[in-house]
Amino acid sequence: MLRPLFAVLLSLFAATAALPARADIVVDVNQGAIRPLPIAVPAFTGGARGGEIAQVITDNLERSGLFAPIAPGAFPPDPLDVNVQPAMDGWKATGAQALINGAVTVEADGRLRADFRLWDVATGEQLQGLQFSSTPENWRRVAHKIADAVYERLTGEKGYFDTRVVFVAESGPRGANRIRRLAIMDQDGANPSYLTDGSFLVMTPRFSTTSQEITYMALRPSGSSIYLFNIETGRQESLGKYPGMVFAPRFSPDGQRVAFSVERAGNSDIYVMDLRSRDAVRLTADPGIDTSPSFSPDGSQIVFNSDRGGAAQLYVMNADGSNVRRISYGGGRYTTPVWSPRGDYIAFTKQTGGQFHIGVMKPDGSGERLLTTSYLDEGPTWAPNGRVLMFFRETLGGSPKLWTVDVTGRILRPAPYPGSGSDPAWSPLLN
Repeated sequence: MLRPLFAVLLSLFAATAALPARADIVVDVNQGAIRPLPIAVPAFTGGARGGEIAQVITDNLERSGLFAPIAPGAFPPDPLDVNVQPAMDGWKATGAQALINGAVTVEADGRLRADFRLWDVATGEQLQGLQFSSTPENWRRVAHKIADAVYERLTGEKGYFDTRVVFVAESGPRGANRIRRLAIMDQDGANPSYLTDGSFLVMTPRFSTTSQEITYMALRPSGSSIYLFNIETGRQESLGKYPGMVFAPRFSPDGQRVAFSVERAGNSDIYVMDLRSRDAVRLTADPGIDTSPSFSPDGSQIVFNSDRGGAAQLYVMNADGSNVRRISYGGGRYTTPVWSPRGDYIAFTKQTGGQFHIGVMKPDGSGERLLTTSYLDEGPTWAPNGRVLMFFRETLGGSPKLWTVDVTGRILRPAPYPGSGSDPAWSPLLN
């Protein structure tokens, strides 16, 4: 179930409204190599989850690779008051360039309220001041929203911390008896839960960009089906029966259509279904294998992979199936393309020279860059800000694990989920 919505007050502090358009502290996310910004995040005062909220904010910012949190042992001993400008000399001595000062209170109606201010330590300037309130059990989301606000203020890019990831959780022995369940978690690995019971195989879950709904492929002895699953209500429904194998579903940006592949007699083609009428239209009719469709952010185009040229390469076509053109020409095999929500890149899996890579290229095929290399890297998915990718990595003889990499390829890290997982899909920002 989706947790209750937040109340957000965007002008809690008068000083916020008078801020200049650009702060003195700027983190350039486009640089290939940067020094992470030193930032101090002391425990929020008030005692009501204050220390835990500060820790979640700290962890989010640190994992982004753009921030270097100061160790709490270096903090000045004087207590902070969110309503009073901090004495910056002590914070300058820690090496921090930015400071987050916050307080948590429980209001008369039982709701949890978090106030915070973001400071430029060198100048003493307040860069931001906001308040968030929610039910007490949503304290982690309060922390994620604060981290998103700080990230955006200091980088100029939207944050991605108040999000979730749906994926395939894997357990048990390798092979046919391995249990694969549809699972969901917060982007930081917290609050994992299962959406299916493991009695059938699940693959390629994908989030809608407009609602808390996912689509996925289910494979049973009777055949394959594509399902819609509403996370808020738990309701799920099949998109109908198709002769042959049906797989690789993905929503259109407006959430009104689902593109997918249907395999018959060794040949697969791409279809798109209108979810209102349930009418499906075939978009490709090539003797090769056409699969893994992904819409452009404006819904006008679809990228997919096809072996119509002899090996799996990337192609783009109009959303009605017209004007098909090849965009990848490198050696190796290109698969699982996914369009960035910003529209500037297409991410993909590339297999070449006995290794796998996660890469990106521009929609016209130019500017190809490989971000990762390993025994098996596969299945990229974009964070909603288009700056970070999650994928799954498998070592020889090991189990698949979730990883993240930023669009420069510099910040590569295991995702904070301890179990085995594959086929991740990132949600849009939560409301």
